[in-house]
Amino acid sequence: MSDRVLATALIIDDHPLFCDALSITLRAVAGVERVETVDRLEAALARLDLTPLPDVIVLDLNLPDVTGLDGLIRLRAAAGAAPVVVVSSLSDDRVIAAVFQAGAAGFIPKHSGREVFRDAFEAIRAGATYSPEGFVRPGSEGGPVTSREQALSRLALLTRQQAKILQLICEGRLNKQIAYDLSIAETTVKAHVTAIMRKLGVQSRTQAVLIANEASFSSIMPENG
Repeated sequence: MSDRVLATALIIDDHPLFCDALSITLRAVAGVERVETVDRLEAALARLDLTPLPDVIVLDLNLPDVTGLDGLIRLRAAAGAAPVVVVSSLSDDRVIAAVFQAGAAGFIPKHSGREVFRDAFEAIRAGATYSPEGFVRPGSEGGPVTSREQALSRLALLTRQQAKILQLICEGRLNKQIAYDLSIAETTVKAHVTAIMRKLGVQSRTQAVLIANEASFSSIMPENG
């Protein structure tokens, strides 16, 4: 199997100086030739409506228009075959484990040196995942799967449109309002809601919201923030 091509990258981060530094790093040590940057999830999703898609996507978890891991889940649904690499200062093992559960191909702590970025992109280019040195997956000793892990696994099954509709449901929108917001028929919304509930294994919108809330940062953030 040939190595994955990672010639173009999309960075999603709202700190301009970090974006600049990361762009330089990716060009210098990761073989990335062209880098685009956006500072919001919605801007990233709009970019992914265009072609060609970037070869790799680099995501900061803390964005102005994102709550919890829903940004990563929605991005993963829109990214096609492009791997999503999370680069974040939130490097607690519980956060990293949740990121992988939600479909990320790699996790790099923001304070990492250039050699870490090189190693990470070499792994991802070879089709592997990359986790930081010292990472120990919680429950890796064979303990039971947690409800949060189950929630993330189910949410990762949603398509981009379904993930967006679930977000609007969590905001309290009715089907008619969702149809208006997304410029689709109300019957289409109802079909999506049915599919969402089937994938999440629930019987009601309230239960779907509870699944989404289970995957929020509140249950995985370190106590010291």
